[in-house]
Amino acid sequence: MRGKLCMLFLLALILTGLLPWGAGADPLWPAAGGIEQRSGKMKLDVSFVSEGYFLAAVQKPGTHRLKLRVPKDGETLTYDLNNQGEYEVFPLQLGNGSYEVSLYENVTGKKYSQEGRISLDVRMRLSGVCFLYPNQYVNYTAASEAVAKAGELCAGKNPKEAYDAVCQFVRDTFLYDYIKAVTVQAGQLPEIDKTYATRMGVCQDLSAVTVCMLRTQGIPSRLIIGYADNQYHAWTLTRMGGTDELFDPTAALNAITPVRNYSIERYY
Repeated sequence: MRGKLCMLFLLALILTGLLPWGAGADPLWPAAGGIEQRSGKMKLDVSFVSEGYFLAAVQKPGTHRLKLRVPKDGETLTYDLNNQGEYEVFPLQLGNGSYEVSLYENVTGKKYSQEGRISLDVRMRLSGVCFLYPNQYVNYTAASEAVAKAGELCAGKNPKEAYDAVCQFVRDTFLYDYIKAVTVQAGQLPEIDKTYATRMGVCQDLSAVTVCMLRTQGIPSRLIIGYADNQYHAWTLTRMGGTDELFDPTAALNAITPVRNYSIERYY
């Protein structure tokens, strides 16, 4: 029992940044565990809220646009939800406490009606564990090329060495997609697999690839969305040795003017 408690304590230190997690750790993958809650047209799989995520889906496929709203402690995160009835993964990135998950269905124009609400009392097993899984914004699978490359780059390295290797790989390998920057649609999610295959992307794509590669090596990392000075932007924050390391892939590629101030709006 004492040995088990010591191991749990060490894991807690790792995820809070007081000790390194250890590059080369096996990636963590979300799953449906069968513990479901239903309300109105919405269903949630809440089997692994202690791991920092839940799964959401509409109970019956339809044609209307769907939104998922997740408020906690005065902050509200809004997501698109597919209307095919397929589960999607959503992070509990606002920490422990009470969440309200609500489904809204588009009825006409810009009007939505609430079609379900479920409360979640979240107690994660370890601080920061939600930043070790893929989710809707940082979406990758075991078949993603970026995952395999991260394992190759970080083999035998400690967390700081692995972090540096991933950031240098992004600097050396990727290009900023100036065409996509002017054609990207509002609300479009990062495309990790496409960005890796083409070696090109906009700020959120490049940041999502970086976060993917770090998470799959057991290094908690966040995709940040906010403002770089007055420009809407995306970058990464990674917990290292008790402090947050900021890496901006777009800035590393000299595709944005030097930033004086970053302000966070949300993160995943």
